Amino acid sequence: FKMRFWNIGGEGQFIVGALAAAFIAFKCGPVMPMVFTLILMCLAAMIAAGAYGLISAFLKVRFGTNETLMTLMMNYVALYGLTFICETKADWNFFLSEESVRPVPKSFSDLAEFMSFPIGEKFQLNICVILTLIIGVLIFIYLKYTKHGYEISVVGDSAGTANYAGMKVNRIVLRTVFLSAALIGLAASFKVGTSGVLSTTI
Repeated sequence: FKMRFWNIGGEGQFIVGALAAAFIAFKCGPVMPMVFTLILMCLAAMIAAGAYGLISAFLKVRFGTNETLMTLMMNYVALYGLTFICETKADWNFFLSEESVRPVPKSFSDLAEFMSFPIGEKFQLNICVILTLIIGVLIFIYLKYTKHGYEISVVGDSAGTANYAGMKVNRIVLRTVFLSAALIGLAASFKVGTSGVLSTTI
């Protein structure tokens, strides 16, 4: 928003990130320590969601497409892809339970799950909440006190002025959209890493 790039594709990027995180959980969970699996889940989700967001950003800077419409349509591509995976029983589909006759997502909570800390007798504080607060502070610092944050503000105010000042506007747009989508992917990894299952209700 600060750069005036209207990313309406958060849901689609979230789905792609969740798929990537679940993929890592199923493939790496049985052979790696849980902490490494969780780290890889976060990284994979960020890269996958960031790359998905880059598609719309590339089309914007290369062909001048409308990012609002493009990112919105990309949501449906990701959604229907997720629906296909969660509703298609096949030998290749390791996301679904083999025991169930109908398509049912398989849990990986025993392979990869973010820890929680007890608060009193009835409540649990998931570590993802703490991580989210830390990330929020880091984003504030990034936007407020770094060169990249300043460039985002200038591009948002006037891309022409940014060009005149020697800023590489297209590169700034691509970098910022990737970072934005990657953070959405990170949120997706937190979600599936807490629920332990991939489903169409994410």
